[in-house]
Amino acid sequence: MKLIALVLFVLMYVLMITKPKYRPYYALGTGVIFLLSGILPFAQLPSVINWNVLMMITGTMVLVDFFIASKMPNLMADILLDKCPNVMWVTISMSLFSGAISAFIDNVATVLMVAPVGLAVCRKLKINPVGMIISIAVSSNLQGAATLVGDTTSIMLGDYARMNFMNFFWMDGKPGMFFAVELGALATVPIMMILFGKNREPVSSKERTAVTDYIPTFMLLLMVAALITASFIPNTPDITNGAICCILGIVTAVLDYMRNRKTENARRTVQNIDFETLLLLLGLFVVIGGITEAGIITDFANAIVKIGGSSLFLLYTIIVWGSVLISAFVDNIPYVATMLPVLTVVTTQLGVNPNLLYFGLLCGATLGGNLTPIGASANITAVGLLKKEGYEVGFPDFMRIGVPYTLTAVVVGYLFIWFFWA
Repeated sequence: MKLIALVLFVLMYVLMITKPKYRPYYALGTGVIFLLSGILPFAQLPSVINWNVLMMITGTMVLVDFFIASKMPNLMADILLDKCPNVMWVTISMSLFSGAISAFIDNVATVLMVAPVGLAVCRKLKINPVGMIISIAVSSNLQGAATLVGDTTSIMLGDYARMNFMNFFWMDGKPGMFFAVELGALATVPIMMILFGKNREPVSSKERTAVTDYIPTFMLLLMVAALITASFIPNTPDITNGAICCILGIVTAVLDYMRNRKTENARRTVQNIDFETLLLLLGLFVVIGGITEAGIITDFANAIVKIGGSSLFLLYTIIVWGSVLISAFVDNIPYVATMLPVLTVVTTQLGVNPNLLYFGLLCGATLGGNLTPIGASANITAVGLLKKEGYEVGFPDFMRIGVPYTLTAVVVGYLFIWFFWA
């Protein structure tokens, strides 16, 4: 079964890379085969699907659609264009803005909120939005590891290692993960200047778009505040964030109907939900659950640790860069969940502080998803948004930005964590 699961998994990714137009169908098809063949038992199907992420994306899509219709993104684009000297700095500013938000709320929600602003900017400038939207996505993934509440993997590590919110800033008299991530983010600015250095066209916008409805903006801000607040409440249900986004999305739609007494906006919003992205994620959750059940992820994890032997530096290096490679193709949530107990055993045997390898794992696994368009939910969402705008993004298009961005950020984080925690 394990060999069959591995062959199907590899075949799915080959098809995704070579024929990206039908990615949701490859993922769903592979997931169905996993279920019918018994690789993933039907009884485990509900538990392997991340309902929280799917609900959060759906609810945020509804909110964002009303947000776009209110013309608030256009106003934000006007302000941004007025503050930046050229297209290159507009792109860099959008990327950093996305990262700052993502440090406190989920990466996917961040992309869904910031990308419409980026798309509005690109429409005004009449430029291809692919580079800017990809930059928004990869920056969102990077900064998600900066705090305890910024990413699911950070939440998992905090729960497993009994870390609180402040431990990501300062722990045991040493700087925490926040500083490793922020230094990595700063190091990517010169990379973006190189990538987008040719885009020196001057920009300006003296006009100001009139916003037609401020309720969607208020609801988005309320969503951000609610997500941050929920992160501090212990023992909340797993679907808390998804429930928050869905409830606020429904409330926004109801308020719009009560004010306008028209169903056109609700129909438009339903039509604009990116069902292809939702189906792709659904399929990937099933497939990842299948290869986890087959023991393939555990085998990868054990191989990494085995190669490291008794050398802490070699083990740390393998954990970081092996995690980068694996997370480029595999969802990092089951991988991190598998690796945390493995690293605990290894560090106990070596008699060393486990936080070095914990932070190394988080650095590699979180940033590794930036290598490919299918390595993280935020990337899948960004590519889906671009597809709706008529731009097909292949692996080479994404990796042109994702690879140098990821390598730069990981190298900085890798050296920082080793210097302070070894």
